[in-house]
Amino acid sequence: TMATKLAAECIFCKIIKGEIPSFKIHETAHSFAFFDIGPLSEGHALVIPKHHAEKMHELPDEFLADAMPVAKKIALAIGADNYNILQNNGRLAHQEVPHVHFHVIPKPNEEEGLTIGWPAKKADFDKLKELVSKVKI
Repeated sequence: TMATKLAAECIFCKIIKGEIPSFKIHETAHSFAFFDIGPLSEGHALVIPKHHAEKMHELPDEFLADAMPVAKKIALAIGADNYNILQNNGRLAHQEVPHVHFHVIPKPNEEEGLTIGWPAKKADFDKLKELVSKVKI
């Protein structure tokens, strides 16, 4: 398995190491979860991998595999019927802390929780067909 890698100056790495206090709610070998101190709603929590990577695609798979079950446990424990799981990659995509993190954000009503715009467009099927031929995983 991949060893935990932490960065000295990263605020989330400092939280994992206990150098900065947090309202910890769950911890595994690969993840650390705590309540957000700038919540969008009551119960807003963060799940952070115990491996420093700025973007999701840079994170070893075992850390990704651990994060979603932790997020699920938090959603169940806080009793949120409606909630969002949010993960941003890069400043332009609204990532504020350069360490991968997953938000668990309860949506108790229209006013609280995550509010997003979704400027959907009509897809160009020819372009989608072309994209399918280019994207091979």
